[in-house]
Amino acid sequence: MAKSPIAHGIFPRGELRVIFARDANSVHDALATSTAATPGTGTLDRAAMPVSPFAPMKKLLIVHHSLTGGTLQMAQAAARGARREPGVAVRLEAAAASGPQALLEADGYLFASPENLAAMSGLMKDFFDRTYYGVLDRIQGRAYAVLICAGSDGTNAARQIERIATGWRLRAIAPPLIVCTHAQTPEAILAPKRIDAAELARCEELGATLAAGLSLGIF
Repeated sequence: MAKSPIAHGIFPRGELRVIFARDANSVHDALATSTAATPGTGTLDRAAMPVSPFAPMKKLLIVHHSLTGGTLQMAQAAARGARREPGVAVRLEAAAASGPQALLEADGYLFASPENLAAMSGLMKDFFDRTYYGVLDRIQGRAYAVLICAGSDGTNAARQIERIATGWRLRAIAPPLIVCTHAQTPEAILAPKRIDAAELARCEELGATLAAGLSLGIF
């Protein structure tokens, strides 16, 4: 039986060369090695890529919770990046309003949460509690990424989401993207957040990368 070109990295000349990229930059760099990339720019020339008019629209679900606005800004930036991909429909949904059916209908996921008391937020945990068993063994192999808005760390919240994704047997397409606001006092923690443009650009790039991978069938 012939080996899968994506799994084993065997590509005829002119096809994409992408093998389980370790992070968003790796995916971007690998995409740019395609002959569909615009010379000297490192960006894809969508017009040069074969797109079937019969290809179904892929769906990206972005689930978020935000109390002071930081995580929402990050999720919205990721959605903007993802919506640059014409072959992907993006659904941005608050954790409290989302459920198992939204997960089943999507081809990939982006989970965005603040870190509260060294853990993901309560409403994000509630989302996973309500959906976990309803989609278990029904979404394995799908791509996902994580956004965390934290005061100083964020790794514990990211680790919690990664463990749940492991139980679902999802595929991470990049390490968790963590933005630290450095809010330490009670007043700063509870105050509305404004995420720096550079950090929002990182979120936008992650959304664009995830959407492009879904559209091209890499993820």
